[in-house]
Amino acid sequence: MNRTKNFDFTIVVPIYNEEDNIDRLERRLAAYIAKCPRKACVLFVNDGSCDDSLRRIKDTCKRNEAFYYISFARNAGLSTAIKAGIDYTESPLMGYIDADLQTSPEDFDLLLPHTEKYALVTGIRTNRKDSWWKRRQSRIANGFRRMMTGDTAIDTGCPLKILHTDVAKRIPFFKGLHRFIPAMVALQKKEYMQVPVSHHQRVAGVSKFSMANRFWGPLRDCFAYRWMRNRYILYYINEAGV
Repeated sequence: MNRTKNFDFTIVVPIYNEEDNIDRLERRLAAYIAKCPRKACVLFVNDGSCDDSLRRIKDTCKRNEAFYYISFARNAGLSTAIKAGIDYTESPLMGYIDADLQTSPEDFDLLLPHTEKYALVTGIRTNRKDSWWKRRQSRIANGFRRMMTGDTAIDTGCPLKILHTDVAKRIPFFKGLHRFIPAMVALQKKEYMQVPVSHHQRVAGVSKFSMANRFWGPLRDCFAYRWMRNRYILYYINEAGV
């Protein structure tokens, strides 16, 4: 039995070689779900880590009742890890946060009140602690993406989001699709909201992003999204006799 069905809200945490952050994640997430306004659990997705992350994740899950994990045999990338987290979530709401804790679990409380009305509530990182070069790449990539998709999302790279799980499960993922979640929600004729959230410096581990996957990757993926958008199938059944 998938135990996430016993909760209202599942927090998905993709992890790739983050052994130095696991203890911090355990402390911060355990403290947060203890006071979360929804009954919440944590689902770690180990993306084929080749360090000590998986062992530490298993130990963390043994110590915490509402912590669970799935693990890939090999590294598959962030979009795949998010999709797996969605596939394995059976609570009505699912969210995700990066393992580097550059965003705060406590800021889910800023997003949760809006989930009654919106299918997606996504953060906008304020006072970003990244280098000016990272911010510049992100600004250019976000601008090009908005031009190509027609969405109004300001910061699709913000790793703090909450979705209605049924809407998330209808998103057809491809590699890089995590940058287009607001556009994919809009394709389902659903609305999303953007909320300012805090941003912090990475204090442990190493960033997995480079210019290739922060700048050139998103530009390339815009064309994949445009191709898919024109072929997207959407239907809602209002009557059946099966």
